[in-house]
Amino acid sequence: MADALPLSGRIAIVTGAARGIGRGVAVHLASLGAFLVLGDCSDTPNLEQLAAELNASTDRPPRAIALRVDISDAGAVKSLFDAAESTFGGRAHIIVTCAAICDYDYPFLAETTEEVWDRTLAVNARGSFLCCREAANRLVRGGAGRIVCFSSSGVGALRPGYSAYVASKAAVEVMVKVLAKELKGTGITANCVAPGPVKTPMFYGGKSDEVVQSVLEESPMGRLGEVEDIAPVVGFLCTDGAGWVNGQVVRVNGGYV
Repeated sequence: MADALPLSGRIAIVTGAARGIGRGVAVHLASLGAFLVLGDCSDTPNLEQLAAELNASTDRPPRAIALRVDISDAGAVKSLFDAAESTFGGRAHIIVTCAAICDYDYPFLAETTEEVWDRTLAVNARGSFLCCREAANRLVRGGAGRIVCFSSSGVGALRPGYSAYVASKAAVEVMVKVLAKELKGTGITANCVAPGPVKTPMFYGGKSDEVVQSVLEESPMGRLGEVEDIAPVVGFLCTDGAGWVNGQVVRVNGGYV
């Protein structure tokens, strides 16, 4: 008899799932056996297509559902957990917060508008906070609960032009480390994954070919990251095998920083 998949029967919520790393994470968690609640605030056709593809891959749908949500809104975040319970018949086990934004003009702090600062912190920091708060109250207890937030290796690189973005991600890192301690006794782990430059629409946004090439040349591995470099790390953190990994920031960047 074949061994069960490591996430068989578990319910995972993935935000920012329409494209890029979020989409790759969702596909990977499905391959490990998880049921998926897919959330994104834009690109609804891609999100719905992903859900349809995942449902077509099983003879017992639904495997995945898609919701358009803005994670900076507390009610929208609550709806993700409500949907998990109503669709799959139980509490979520896992949340992975991939949703994020970045200003593709890359302004220095002196030129950063209040609107850009507020929106960046609203999605990246407040959104992660709302997801973590709901998860802390509603994920399954007893050892299978997993919170995985996304930070960025930019917190280590500290490049000019990323002040709002890096500030928002640094906030997520320290929040998750505190949360891991506050969840003592629940069996829920909380960790961050911090990718370096990865071939996604967010990375390429607003960058010239010259800038992309310069980033590539800085990589000790001689290439940019791929979504497939990141998703398995997230997948591991969601499994029982990562039960002793807690309160950590895992930098997945090929040695970039």
